[in-house]
Amino acid sequence: MQWDTLRHLHRQPDASLHDLAVLTFQTDQSFGSLAVRMAERGLIERVSGPGRAVRHRLTDEGARLRAAGQDAVDRVVASSFDALSAAQLDQLGDLLEAALGD
Repeated sequence: MQWDTLRHLHRQPDASLHDLAVLTFQTDQSFGSLAVRMAERGLIERVSGPGRAVRHRLTDEGARLRAAGQDAVDRVVASSFDALSAAQLDQLGDLLEAALGD
């Protein structure tokens, strides 16, 4: 859950608590608890936004951990599909799109 939050904040800096809760499939209350823990660990910072809104940003440590996590994911994905040819990868993509209804 934390890496997913870091990923979304990387893509959407200054996201609201509600936006991040929706993106990570949590309730606002659950995400609020997670955000507090992540802020205490120095992974994100919570800053005041307009009105009563709280916005969230990656810290340098959060950005470092997100990048390290992305590198690990990229390596796993690459090794998982190494044996497939370009045509097979295209076919897999087409099958996934059909299964997902895209």
